[in-house]
Amino acid sequence: MSSSIEQIKAPIKEELAFFEKEFRASMKTQVPLLDTIMTYIVKRKGKQIRPIFVLYSANLFGNINDRTYRGASLVELLHTATLVHDDVVDESYQRRSFFSINALWKNKIAVLVGDFLLSKGLLLSIKNKDHDLLEIVSTAVQEMSEGELLQLERARFMSATEEDYFNIIRKKTASLIASCCQIGAASTSNDPQHIEQMRLFGENIGLAFQIRDDLFDFGENKSGKPAGLDIKEKKLTLPIIHAFKTAPSSETRSIRRLIKSNTPDKQKMTEVVAFIKKHGGIDYATQKMNELRDNAFKILDELNIQSPYKIHLRQLVNFVIDRNV
Repeated sequence: MSSSIEQIKAPIKEELAFFEKEFRASMKTQVPLLDTIMTYIVKRKGKQIRPIFVLYSANLFGNINDRTYRGASLVELLHTATLVHDDVVDESYQRRSFFSINALWKNKIAVLVGDFLLSKGLLLSIKNKDHDLLEIVSTAVQEMSEGELLQLERARFMSATEEDYFNIIRKKTASLIASCCQIGAASTSNDPQHIEQMRLFGENIGLAFQIRDDLFDFGENKSGKPAGLDIKEKKLTLPIIHAFKTAPSSETRSIRRLIKSNTPDKQKMTEVVAFIKKHGGIDYATQKMNELRDNAFKILDELNIQSPYKIHLRQLVNFVIDRNV
């Protein structure tokens, strides 16, 4: 049974509180409108999964220090900037049951706010000469952008293979979780092998995290994500890619036509889900998700260190994979 988010945070409760205080302070500006928006962003923060990954990864190899906190802030600034920009791109007006920045202040301001957050991260790193941490995060930004564009290209042609899918989510989603674990390790260890192992650990978790999100599309969750949203937006997720691969070509062609058609969403969803279940798409995606979790645990077990934070990281991973929100 997975731990609750409060239990996950308990071992680093003080460190997380200090991080939050520092992060809030770093968001202060002299521009009244911008300051209002930054306050709004801080108030609607989520579960802070990414900073927790940074802090736990750091604790594996040493004591959390100023570089760890700056690394966590760097990741959170990047993550928040990408969410703000994503809402503009997706024309989304809600996030975590709150109005998005573009819903309240329009697209032009939202884009500028995202740019501001990215610049804060750059300045934080350069000011403190954290060039290695900046390189890790900049690589993640590049990969996330490539992944989003690759997904748009493949979705347009409804032609993604499983290999394409994993390439997309490795860049689009897993790169950020990988950077959290890599930054945490880099803040307390000088061993390149440890830092790379933690990057791979995070990448496996990020891949599994995205598959969990794919499975949310079938409605068995409390995440607030509407069932069938990926199908409606013609996003190719692992359950449907596997079903396309295993079903007879005539059936696959029929479902492709249905997804592209103007059939009412509820009817479309019912038929597509039935097709995916019939051809083992959900079971296959669940199996792949669990394999990736096992890969991550194997990497953790292979680390030649003794630390209680191995157990805490396993609990965090289980929370992320088993979540229904």
